[in-house]
Formats: sequence, structure tokens, C-alpha cells
Amino acid sequence: MSELTFPASHLRLKRAYEPAAPTDGVRILVDRLWPRGLTKEKAVLDDWMKTIAPSTELRKWFGHDPKRWEEFQQRYRVELEQHAEALDHIRNLAKVKTVTLVYSAHDEEHNDAVVLKGVLLR
Repeated sequence: MSELTFPASHLRLKRAYEPAAPTDGVRILVDRLWPRGLTKEKAVLDDWMKTIAPSTELRKWFGHDPKRWEEFQQRYRVELEQHAEALDHIRNLAKVKTVTLVYSAHDEEHNDAVVLKGVLLR
């Protein structure tokens, strides 16, 4: 296994509905859909990387059902293999500053940002 190229502490997760903070660093929305009811001003985002979000088909299949979590993770990791350039972009940012992956799911343990963070830390 290769050595991590950035401090793990430089990669954070945060719900889109939580207030932005200076300690968030670069805020990247990692959902395919814009968070319901959230204005761009309140979101305070630096980037919206919807291409690395789960496909519409996978998102609909998962439906945030914890019973499908294990398989969702496997399927999403396969999709992420197609986005090496975007993953490298986030890793390069995290080498020099904090990056916060912003997501809108209510479930803080079973969502795409959790999987994405795990992939980025590998």
C-alpha cells in the first residue's frame, strides 16, 4: 500500500445544511443534485463536482437504505474508478489545505461522501 500523500486531517465531511466555517478550507459539493432548499449564498461552495457523485441509477437504487449500504459502497467505488482525474484534483488540494466534502444526505454514516472520503484516503 502506498503512503498517503496528504494528512488525513485535511479531508473532512460536512452536511450542506451546516453553516460554513473558515476551518472548512475548500468546500466541494459532491452530490449530483443541488441540496433542496439551500441557496448558493448559504452553501458557500468553492466547487461542485457532480461528475464524481454516484450515477443517477445508483443513487436511485440505493435510496439511502442502510440494508443496501455494503453493495452501494462496492458499486460506487467501481464508478469512481472512471474519475481518477477528479480524485487526483481533490488529493492535490488536500496536500496543501483542508478540503471539506459537502453532501446533503440526512444519514451521516451511509452516504456517498463517506465512500468518497475512504477512496481518497487509500
